[in-house]
Amino acid sequence: MSELSINPLMQDEGLPCFDSILPAHVSPAVQSGLADYKITLETILSSNSEPTWANTAQLLLDCSERFSRRWGQVGHLNAVVNSPELREAYHANLPAITTFFAELGQNEALCRRYEALAKTAEPLSSIQKRHIELELRDFQLGGVALPPAEKERFKAIQEKLSELSAHFEEHLLDATNQYRFNARLEQLTGLPDDVIAQAQAEAQSQGETGYTLTLRAPCYWPVMQFVDDRSVREALYRAYVTRASEFGAKEQDNTPLVKEILELRHEAAQLLGFPHYAAYSLASKMADSADEVMEFLRDLAKRAKPAAERDLAELRVFAREHLALSTLEVWDIPYASEKLREMRYAFSEQELKQYFPEDQVLSGLFSLIGELYSVTIEQDTAPVWNPDVRFYSIKNQDKEIIGQFYLDLYARANKRGGAWMDDAQNRHRAASGSARMPVAHLIANLSAPAGDQPALFTHDEVITLFHECGHGLHHLLTEVEVFGLSGVQGVEWDAVELPSQFMENFCWEWSVLQNLTRHVETGESLPKALYDKIQAARHFQTGLQTVRQIELALYDLCLHTLPEAAQHPIQALERVREEVAVIIPPVWNRSLPHSFSHIFAGGYAAGYYSYKWAEVLSADAFECFEQDRQSWSQLGQRFRQAVLAKGGERPAMESFVAFRGRQPSIEPLLRQCGFLPGLSDLNHQVIS
Repeated sequence: MSELSINPLMQDEGLPCFDSILPAHVSPAVQSGLADYKITLETILSSNSEPTWANTAQLLLDCSERFSRRWGQVGHLNAVVNSPELREAYHANLPAITTFFAELGQNEALCRRYEALAKTAEPLSSIQKRHIELELRDFQLGGVALPPAEKERFKAIQEKLSELSAHFEEHLLDATNQYRFNARLEQLTGLPDDVIAQAQAEAQSQGETGYTLTLRAPCYWPVMQFVDDRSVREALYRAYVTRASEFGAKEQDNTPLVKEILELRHEAAQLLGFPHYAAYSLASKMADSADEVMEFLRDLAKRAKPAAERDLAELRVFAREHLALSTLEVWDIPYASEKLREMRYAFSEQELKQYFPEDQVLSGLFSLIGELYSVTIEQDTAPVWNPDVRFYSIKNQDKEIIGQFYLDLYARANKRGGAWMDDAQNRHRAASGSARMPVAHLIANLSAPAGDQPALFTHDEVITLFHECGHGLHHLLTEVEVFGLSGVQGVEWDAVELPSQFMENFCWEWSVLQNLTRHVETGESLPKALYDKIQAARHFQTGLQTVRQIELALYDLCLHTLPEAAQHPIQALERVREEVAVIIPPVWNRSLPHSFSHIFAGGYAAGYYSYKWAEVLSADAFECFEQDRQSWSQLGQRFRQAVLAKGGERPAMESFVAFRGRQPSIEPLLRQCGFLPGLSDLNHQVIS
């Protein structure tokens, strides 16, 4: 039996063997996959037959799907169970993969076959035509028309960018994991008991006494919100915002990476004839130009900044009068905000957290998904990468499995920060007729169980879970069977957040929260009185939150439109803050750009605005559900068919209009943020 035949990465059927994959398996699987690609490419290009869907696109799609499944498993494990050995294997294979796909995107002979396929007399479906259209666009964006020397330079840039982005993320992960603050119990006054228990367990796991605080989200954010000791908050804040910067270990400093990534992106864009990287990025998005995005963001900033200034002014007064803080420092803001929320609305995040035990949250979430989309979600079994990971199947009304997903909720040391969805397997029908079922990874860094107590989630963590499930449903409920267009594939990046942000809205609905909550001690669901307080607090500091997102989005665009920003990214940030920010952090704060992984290690470069752009779509879409709460099942089916099922088979705007019946309006978002009267206020005005 050959080594390849027993290599778990080479098993193309069934679920991934996550419990068997070793770093030693990576290189053989990658080499075999690239060889398979090259043979397929040779078969296509050596054919004397006229290009058809079957002899060109289908062959390449089948090969792409196989390779994506294998390499996707490696990238996934590198993110969730990172180790020096796996990291080494990942980096050893990344250059060859990047070079191969750069060359594939520049293959003139293959491009000509797709051009001929676009003009063929062969009857093609709308999905097939859409795939060919996007492939031809990507050939141009890949540099197929460049002269030979410039092609080589473009390929070299792509390879270097892949390497730099991977190192950026690793530096951030390592800097996060290496920080430890050993505290005494008296320094943790105000911190919730479950977080204290986790800090004690963290210390014990390292053979230490006392309580160890880390920069991982389930520890860091509660410390900033609840710990009374100002010096502890300041220490953790300073450590958090200087991660992967010149203030830490030299080998983890992202400063040179930021500059080189920006310079290389600008050079690559100019090679293709774009004035800057933002123009290159927007060539495949909904927005037409950087100017259009800038105008959208600045218009929103004008509406949000007065509210943000009021938010900050009242917080300063409150901190001075009630917390004896004559000066409100940035490490005081989460703490003072939580205290103000408690005073104004008579509830705390900690009180609310007791109503969100993990099992009840998942039960309520799955029940809602069933109501909206006529499916059932059942726990299932599969090989996993960590004992905490669970696996589920989604079944249709005929009890047939139509998709599956892994759920990895808790933070841990060898896991990348943040929350995300990615694909383990895409829906695709091969030339043989066999169909691949969609399988997703839903990953978060939420609070873990503490001792005998189940995991308790904050309302924000519940919103995060709903957000990632929205992405997951987009991937899992697709009806498109062409790899590259199924699920989130082929969807414009500034529309990909529509289903995720759409799902967030249900976390504020009374009927949903009744099923989503169960007090960890009394077993009672959320009381109506507490729900009313949550609703009253919904717009609490939305001005500050909105201008912060605008700051991030404008900074991203600034970095990718102004070449000089690459040389002076901190000064560029200062200019953006002068324009839109109301909270100006200390000069030593390096959270931007040094830990801005969305744009330096993710897919959001010159696209971070997508969150606000898609929030316009999601708020508008959800307004239908607010206006007719008795028809959620029918509306959910419409949303599924118009948006989720279609994936990338048509432009995202067409899918939105198919659901909403018109172009999107910004007014629902403004109402949702509290910048315009809400629907109930408007209805009252009409009635009167």
